[in-house]
Amino acid sequence: MSSLLAISDLHISHPDNRHHLHRVLPYSPRDWLIVAGDIAERKSDIRWALEMLSERFTKVIWAPGNHDLWTTSGDPSAPRGEERYRELVKLCGELDVITPEDPYPVWEGDGGPVTVAPLLLLYDYSFRPEGTSTKEESLALAYDTGVVCTDEMLLHPDPYPGVEAWCEARVVETERRLEELDPRIPVVLVNHYPLVREPTRVLRYPEFAQWCGTERTADWHRRFNVAAVVYGHLHIRRTTWHDGVPFMEVSVGYPREWRRRGRYPEPVRVLPA
Repeated sequence: MSSLLAISDLHISHPDNRHHLHRVLPYSPRDWLIVAGDIAERKSDIRWALEMLSERFTKVIWAPGNHDLWTTSGDPSAPRGEERYRELVKLCGELDVITPEDPYPVWEGDGGPVTVAPLLLLYDYSFRPEGTSTKEESLALAYDTGVVCTDEMLLHPDPYPGVEAWCEARVVETERRLEELDPRIPVVLVNHYPLVREPTRVLRYPEFAQWCGTERTADWHRRFNVAAVVYGHLHIRRTTWHDGVPFMEVSVGYPREWRRRGRYPEPVRVLPA
């Protein structure tokens, strides 16, 4: 049996996570692997991980996470924003890894045919905490409570004036592409962030939700013929159901997180269901 597998938030800049990457293995020689973002902060680490995974799986599909897009002082190559993303897309092209810029592949294995659509959508601060009505209010609350995503320092939106504008451009372009798909073939949507807000409601710190997606995608699982949504970012590995569609959070997370669960997590089987 061939499987469409998924994993995210590998965070291999942590030595224990890097060491355990050898545990990310196919179940059969024909398996595909979805990587839903947050491999690492350094381009060289992202290349190392994708190269290793590409040697094991028939096809690797990557959707970028916020850590992948960070520009850090420790990275010798320091492009920002869109330029950073385009460099990673080029890197993936060299390794034959599918990105959001490529034609969406069709999984013809067990449970198929299904189109697999990796996305880059970002966030626009619309997942605001209750009691706030603007980005300014929600950010002020986050800073007051000390719950501020590192994106505010390291995720640069260049050449856009802000992450919201970058998110807007990506949502518009992605909607156009999804509308062009054959509606008779189901699609697996792959994004680093959840496409609906509900999964963020279990966060220990609700102020963090504003860095976790956009309300503009809240109906995509109903508008399109969606078989499943795959995402990460929250480091809360589980599957929830929304309007009959499974939303699969497939994070590895940081060592302190997966150790609490007992062991390094394996990839999640998306198909066959």
